[in-house]
Amino acid sequence: MIDLDATLVTAHSDKESAAPTFKRGYGFHPLCAFVDHGATGTGEPLAILLRPGNAGSNTAADHQAVLADALAQLPWRPGYRVGRKVLVRADTAGGTHEFVHHLHARRLSYSVGFFLSDAAAAALDLIPEAAWTPAYNADGQVRDGAWVAEATGVLDLSGWPQGMRVIVRKERPHPGAQLRLTARDGLRLTAFATNTGRGQRPDLERRHRRRARCEDRIRNAKDTGLANLPLHGFDQNRIWCALVQLAMELTAWLQILALHGHDARRWEPKRLRLRLFSIAGRIARHARRTRLRLAAHAPWAALLTTALTRLQPD
Repeated sequence: MIDLDATLVTAHSDKESAAPTFKRGYGFHPLCAFVDHGATGTGEPLAILLRPGNAGSNTAADHQAVLADALAQLPWRPGYRVGRKVLVRADTAGGTHEFVHHLHARRLSYSVGFFLSDAAAAALDLIPEAAWTPAYNADGQVRDGAWVAEATGVLDLSGWPQGMRVIVRKERPHPGAQLRLTARDGLRLTAFATNTGRGQRPDLERRHRRRARCEDRIRNAKDTGLANLPLHGFDQNRIWCALVQLAMELTAWLQILALHGHDARRWEPKRLRLRLFSIAGRIARHARRTRLRLAAHAPWAALLTTALTRLQPD
C-alpha cells in the first residue's frame, strides 16, 4: 500500500522557491509517498517531491511523478507484474480525473478521495435507506452513528475510468464540528473512489480511512528533519529531503529487523532518541575485536543490546 499526501513546511527566512501557502503561511509544499507496513509498525518513505509553497494540492502531474519514484523504489522481481498487487491511497487531492485515469492505465488498484459537489450530494438522496450499511471502526466493530453505501449507480461517472466505484460514508458529526454545505439532514458526508470489485463496503471504507496513518509518517518525517529546510538553495534542500528519507529508512528497518516483538517496534523518532539513541556508550578495541560498551545503568541498554545482536548475530 502506497500512501500519498502533502504537507506544509514553513520557511522562516527568504529561501529559493519559497512562496506563500494556501494557509497564509510561507515556505514549501512537499508531496510525500510512504509504504504502509500496517498498524503494527512504522512506514518507510518512498519519495518526497519538494515543491514551492504555492504548488497546487491536486496537481496531477506532481502525483504522477511521486508515484513513479515510489514504484521505482519497490523491490520488483524479474518477470513480476505489478497489476493489482499495489494499492495507491490518497485524499481528495489525488481524486482528479487525470490522476485516476493514470492509475487505471497502469493497472494499479486505488482508493482515493472523491469530491462531492452540491449536485452529487443531492443525488445521494436517491439511495434507499435499506442500502445503507453500518460502518466499522478501526477494530472492525460496528460504529454507532455511521453508515456506508455505494453511490456508483446514482452519480454521473461518464468521465471517469470504467470499473470505478464510489462509496459514501455518512455519520453524525462530533460535538462542535462544523458541517459542510454538502451535509444532508445534519449528517456529514465523505466519499472515496476505488476500482476494487470485491469486499464488503464497510471493509473497503475502513481500508481507505487507514490512509490517515500517512499523517503519522509525515509527523515522523518532520521530527527527523523535514520540519525545517535549513539551506538556501532549492536543490540543496532537495538533498536535505533525501537525507531525511535515508534517516527514516534506517529507522524503519531497524524497527522491522531488530525491534520486532517489542513495543519499540512502533516508537516514534522522539522516543527512540530519548530511550535508545542517546544511551551512553563507548567503542573499545582489544585483541583485534571491536566492542560496544553500554552504560550498565541505562534502562534501555538491554533492549539496544538485543537489537544489535539481531542485526549482527556474529
